[in-house]
Amino acid sequence: MPNTRLWRTSLLPLLLLTLLLTGACATNPVSGEQDIVFMSEEQELALGRQTHAEIIDAFGEYDDPELQRYVNDIGKRLAAQSHRPELIYRFTVLDSADINAFALPGGYIYITRGLLAYLNSEAEMAAVLGHEIGHVTARHSVQQYSAAQMANIGATLTAIFVPGMNNQAAGSLMNIAGTAILRGYGREHELQADRLGAEYMAQSGYDPEKILDVLGVLKDQQVYAQKIAEREGREPQTYHGLFATHPDNDTRLQEIVGTARTLRTPGEPLIGRDAFLELIDGLVYGDSEKDGIVRDSSLYHADLGFALDFPAGWRIDNQPSQVIATAPDGGALLVLSAQDLNKRTSPGDYLRKNLGSGSTSAAEDLTINGLPAHTLRTSVRTQWGQRPARYTTLFFRDKAYTLIGISRDADAVGAHDDAFLPAMRSFRELDADERQLAQELRLRIVAANDRDYAELAAESPLAYYAEEQLRLLNGDYPDARPAPEQRLKIVE
Repeated sequence: MPNTRLWRTSLLPLLLLTLLLTGACATNPVSGEQDIVFMSEEQELALGRQTHAEIIDAFGEYDDPELQRYVNDIGKRLAAQSHRPELIYRFTVLDSADINAFALPGGYIYITRGLLAYLNSEAEMAAVLGHEIGHVTARHSVQQYSAAQMANIGATLTAIFVPGMNNQAAGSLMNIAGTAILRGYGREHELQADRLGAEYMAQSGYDPEKILDVLGVLKDQQVYAQKIAEREGREPQTYHGLFATHPDNDTRLQEIVGTARTLRTPGEPLIGRDAFLELIDGLVYGDSEKDGIVRDSSLYHADLGFALDFPAGWRIDNQPSQVIATAPDGGALLVLSAQDLNKRTSPGDYLRKNLGSGSTSAAEDLTINGLPAHTLRTSVRTQWGQRPARYTTLFFRDKAYTLIGISRDADAVGAHDDAFLPAMRSFRELDADERQLAQELRLRIVAANDRDYAELAAESPLAYYAEEQLRLLNGDYPDARPAPEQRLKIVE
């Protein structure tokens, strides 16, 4: 559910930079070869500074100073071995449930709490940070910007800085110049980042083999996400550094890791499983309180003070700027969003003004739990083409909440009204008991004690695919059994 920081008239200042530059050659810090680039190092650093502020404003830093220091210390240890050690690197844990990490020009590197939850050691975290440092040291973002300019694409720089981040803030960043043509870095750049990350890990005392481990964990997550997305008729979100081949079978990746092993410092390699698990014990998992909490089929938002019930059995995707509920067969969607109210008006006038021109029908004023509302039918353009839709707007406190019901079948909107209207009619102010339900879930580290994942799932508050999620969290997907005294991540 929307972060109140993002619910402003403008989510983010426009970052579209008009760079009227002529092509120039620069020595690549990694290869030593001449690259044709359209951005000086000074401009690269300035862009990183400016965009960093926007990233923090959009996602927020995760509120755990000890964890932030830990990640920053590990990152700086790796960066000291890099090809650009003169840069001042900054490593930030973002308060996002997305499974992602990315880098801005100039040494600004981010990892989400969502990704940290699926890692199982300090060395695995070092693999992710080393990979992102590799993108910075090889100036991949600058190279892609220059390639886009040479092709006269006119793509915005920001479109390539946040590859794969699937939420409204990143969507705003990537849509500044229209279609994001360059999302992700491509196999050659990703492999180079893996090679550089493996080198930095080995020289910092870590086993570069952990790159394969973490990519294996993320590949399992990708397989799971694709399976669920296919079942629900939507596109999956995956980490931008993954390719079709599993890391265990990727010859080039295996060669990269093998070469890096020769650079490893003497002695036992650093793994840091226990230290890492101790620091993520208590990590927020899934929705944060500022975005609202989904439990079963209901949304509870403590900051905004409301609750709403979606249809039972529908899949709920709680994003920073909207909530999307999908019918089990993928045949219908409900989309909840909100906007600040700035003028005194009625829900009906507000809704008609925001819809603009277009035919409407079945318009009706409503009172929902004492709150003014209005509902009507119209049509909306979707990925399936033009489809009929049910719009319902309700005023609560200083915001207008709009719930849009859309059917994939152009003739079935009436059939879905039995799901669309009751959802909005359930909108209500949180009571004292519901405020308890608006508290976020957290990871806890426990001993397996001979329990299997089916037993742990039965005790879990996770609403969807609890056994699969617990296996993924612990690197045991799809069917491994935990050792009797293995330290496991569970969700409470």
